[in-house]
Amino acid sequence: MLFGLGLFLLAGAIAAPVCPDPCAAIAGSLFSKPADALACLRSFPFNETLRQNVMSTVSRVFDFYTFENYYPKSTAPFPNDVHIRNGLSRINSTSYVTDYDFNRDLYRFVNQLNDGHTLWLPNCYVTWEALLPTPVVSVSVDGMEDVYIAPDIDEFISLLPDGFASYYESIDFNWKRLAGARVLRIEGMPSYEYVAHVADTVTGTYLDHGLRENSVFTSYRLIGTSYSQKFGDLAGRVFDPIEDLTIELIPVGESQAEIVTVPFLDVFLGNSFSDRDSYWANNCAANDNTNGADRRSKSGTPPSYTRLRAKGITRFSSNAIGLPAKFQPSLPPVNVNASEMFSYLLPDGVTGVLFVGSFQDDDHERFQRDVTATITALKAAGAVRLLIDLTNNPGGFISHFSRWLYLSGFQSAIRGNLLARKIVKQLIAQGISEDLSFYVIVNGRKDVTSLRFYDACPFSVPIPSLPPFDLTVVAIVTNGNCASTCALFSTLMKERHNTTIAVFGGRPGQSIEFKGVAGNQVLEWTDLDSEIKTAGLKNDPLAPPDLHNWRTAYSYLDEDAPIAYYSEPPSLRFPYTADTYNDPQNLWIFA
Repeated sequence: MLFGLGLFLLAGAIAAPVCPDPCAAIAGSLFSKPADALACLRSFPFNETLRQNVMSTVSRVFDFYTFENYYPKSTAPFPNDVHIRNGLSRINSTSYVTDYDFNRDLYRFVNQLNDGHTLWLPNCYVTWEALLPTPVVSVSVDGMEDVYIAPDIDEFISLLPDGFASYYESIDFNWKRLAGARVLRIEGMPSYEYVAHVADTVTGTYLDHGLRENSVFTSYRLIGTSYSQKFGDLAGRVFDPIEDLTIELIPVGESQAEIVTVPFLDVFLGNSFSDRDSYWANNCAANDNTNGADRRSKSGTPPSYTRLRAKGITRFSSNAIGLPAKFQPSLPPVNVNASEMFSYLLPDGVTGVLFVGSFQDDDHERFQRDVTATITALKAAGAVRLLIDLTNNPGGFISHFSRWLYLSGFQSAIRGNLLARKIVKQLIAQGISEDLSFYVIVNGRKDVTSLRFYDACPFSVPIPSLPPFDLTVVAIVTNGNCASTCALFSTLMKERHNTTIAVFGGRPGQSIEFKGVAGNQVLEWTDLDSEIKTAGLKNDPLAPPDLHNWRTAYSYLDEDAPIAYYSEPPSLRFPYTADTYNDPQNLWIFA
């Protein structure tokens, strides 16, 4: 459920700006002080008409939300006391001074659902991100786990665009000397307690608290064909008017603790502007891409999603920059042409590694071919066992990759409320037959979902008659930040083949899952709006106005539980060390 992409429709309702123009003061700057950026963002007054438009859309989109009835009685290990309708009612009656205040309240409320498929992302405000030059890691040193400033910040921060490091030089703040420092307290709280606080108030995305805590730390990932490094949620904040952090730490080589206040610097990733009016016009006002379209009026135009896609959420692009070269694998890739994955043969000569950055290559058939070619190349190179790295995998398509490992499909059901059934009725009239009119009881409440159905996936590339690897010697490593399709894949591997899964990182003594956002099919607002318009139901009173979680998969081990609510800890949990926290090759060899 991704909605809120530039949903403000009445740009002309904004009052005349006051002088001086706070947006003009930072126009053209990639980096800005948080206070200066906030002054621009809070210069747009609250508008009741916009609120009613947004809240009407949000409320009716939640009618499609699969997990709404699971929240009222959620229990350990995924407790959640969010009551969606009560929260929406509160926001709809609260007095706000600015449009920013209203949208931040809605953003924080939706984020508290801890569902990475369900987000409120108004372009007007989420195009800014507050960055800190001291991201943190949890590593084991001499057998003791603790929080440290990432040892590689000199190499890492130096990869940011010009202007970031020079700002700190201009204020005479020497962040480089803090590399590898042991962190004792943050904002007066013991370090791990503050990590838990960030997991509760900033991270969102995952039902599991342990995974949210692991997201606070910096870590490696693969985007396309490039290794990169995340800031983590302590050092990369979106929609958060934070200006600095006070950290008590012990620098490397020192014995005495000291307290430092580290300032954030905001980076802007939106459309260019010159003043307040152009900021609103270019980043906030609705445009041709905001809402959906009636596909019947566009001959031959297919939906922008596929029925078998489970789309994951990727963090904002500034939250990951290049992985310092010294941490990138030195082993030669086995297949250099594949997208979204790298493959290697480890020095033992028998262990193949497949690092899958995501399952969401936009060219589905190319992804199938890449999987085929990569696994074939690993076998030809001598691999007889396989290690799959799913660290920070945001999801995508499930079908072809899983079929190679003999996962033939999954059970699922679709939310079938009245508007959904009206859509289906109209689509049947257009030659698409499917029925969503069956009731179930969830948490004591009557809910409407389809009957269960079992998915098999279409393939354009031949599948071998036998698995390419003995499935007893296939293992998975991850930091648990494994979203949507990734969670569905790893869950099926665990449930169907008892695959060994190891999670790295997290907090000592804290339970952690191996899967993050559970596998579902989700629609962005434009897709859902297109479905309604294509069915000819835009004027139906149940349809949201112009300005969603639609389907879920179930566990094989507990067919009454969506996999999002079925707890499955990993086979093994390892702390990161100074050698593995950001070095995938070292981690693979250790694993």
